Amino acid sequence: MSPAVLAEGLRKNYKNTTALDGFDLVVPDGTVCGLLGPNGAGKTTAVRILSTLLKFDAGRAEVAGFDVVKQSAEVRYRIGLNSQEAAVDEILTGRDNLVMFGRLYHLSAKVARARADELLEQFNLTDAANKAPKHYSGGMRRRLDLAASLIMAPPVLFLDEPTTGLDPRNRNEVWRALRTLVDGGMTLLLTTQYLDEADQLADQIAVIDSGKVIAEGTPTQLKSEIGGDQIDVVLHNFADMAKAAEILERITGQTVEMDEDDRRISSPVVRRVHALTELVSVLASVDIEAEDISIRRPTLDEVFLRLTGHKAEVAA
Repeated sequence: MSPAVLAEGLRKNYKNTTALDGFDLVVPDGTVCGLLGPNGAGKTTAVRILSTLLKFDAGRAEVAGFDVVKQSAEVRYRIGLNSQEAAVDEILTGRDNLVMFGRLYHLSAKVARARADELLEQFNLTDAANKAPKHYSGGMRRRLDLAASLIMAPPVLFLDEPTTGLDPRNRNEVWRALRTLVDGGMTLLLTTQYLDEADQLADQIAVIDSGKVIAEGTPTQLKSEIGGDQIDVVLHNFADMAKAAEILERITGQTVEMDEDDRRISSPVVRRVHALTELVSVLASVDIEAEDISIRRPTLDEVFLRLTGHKAEVAA
């Protein structure tokens, strides 16, 4: 079977700016792929190309087995697109919005109403069906927007930063809605700056920076690439940080990061039990007091920082 989404060597230039520079991506059918990167990395450009909204300068791309240039009409018939800006009308009710989109897809009035009611129930919006979106919460508005992009039940859905600007509660509402779609077998390609969002939703993550994919894999695989587990030490005295960091680096053989504000030193660690035991012993032998020592899995924030040299929220 063809992958749901395929991109090979995509290039896109805007005057003096290169938005995509050899962008490659394969998204298997029925999975969730998170395009993870900062503003300006090329995420939105990639989505606009794959959804046939933007021409590219080199490379090739297919969605649902169809070429995005030569068979663009076939691609559009098989995709949904949910952009950063809501597409719903603020004056119409939630139900009327969905009926309107159904009619734009040439559904009969009866079928459009039935489909609207199905989607309102699916996205837990039935009680708000007769209210205008201007009275919705941020999460409700986003769910209505998602419902509008699914009128024709497309097999592939593109989501461009679906929870930007939402508070944690509303983000969780959208996440629950997206998991329902995944459970139904839909393929999702979502762009995000939120590392926890990619960790929560994605089967596969592609880290994009300066217009190309620089790393990809499952969240667990990407975390393992920077040394598996992470050891954190919070010191009692700030003055001990440099010496403790030197000891930790010698034990782990890895680069140590220092957080002076929290008096914390951190390092990737492979032999976790051996390293922990040795660290406790050596610190005690040189009278360095630790308030806390812990071993944990690295976060995707740390993965991104290690891969790109900057944090995800910093524009490229």
